[in-house]
Amino acid sequence: MTATEVDATRLSARMAIVEEHVRCENFHDLAGVMATFGSDACYDDEPWQDHRRGVEAVRSYYAELLVSLPDLGIEVVHRHVGSDAIVLEVVIRGTHLGVWRGGLPATGRRVEFPLCGVFTFDADDLLAGERIYYDRGTVMRQLGLFHEPEGKLGRLATALSHPLTILRALLRGTGRVHQDKRRHRR
Repeated sequence: MTATEVDATRLSARMAIVEEHVRCENFHDLAGVMATFGSDACYDDEPWQDHRRGVEAVRSYYAELLVSLPDLGIEVVHRHVGSDAIVLEVVIRGTHLGVWRGGLPATGRRVEFPLCGVFTFDADDLLAGERIYYDRGTVMRQLGLFHEPEGKLGRLATALSHPLTILRALLRGTGRVHQDKRRHRR
């Protein structure tokens, strides 16, 4: 086999592992998901700065996810295959019916958001890691836990949850107004 044929064979094997991984996630098959990882598994949920190292730590991430979103569904929108990683653009859908993030009680709300997953591989072409990126604010808004500051509810939530920050901002703004008035008098 030439180097190109080996590369094509490896890329095909890697794509098959990623496809199996997503299939198992959609079937909520935790054992199947974990079978796609190698022995030095890692999982990085970047928006939460949640970095799991080792098979058991990765398993705990997925176990919590599958309980918190028991109807989790993943739709693959685009696949990008490189020599050292496969990137999937997906849409995540589900209903928040279980405790999530170690203490957030179920809201009963549906979520649907785009996510980008980067899959890396070990020497045996099993998953070495998965790193995900998505807009955490979108998820929190869909769960009813975040409101954009431009709206009335958002302004109220911001003022109630961050009174010292708001007070400092107002004082800074007031200080600037006084400085500007003094400059104009000169």
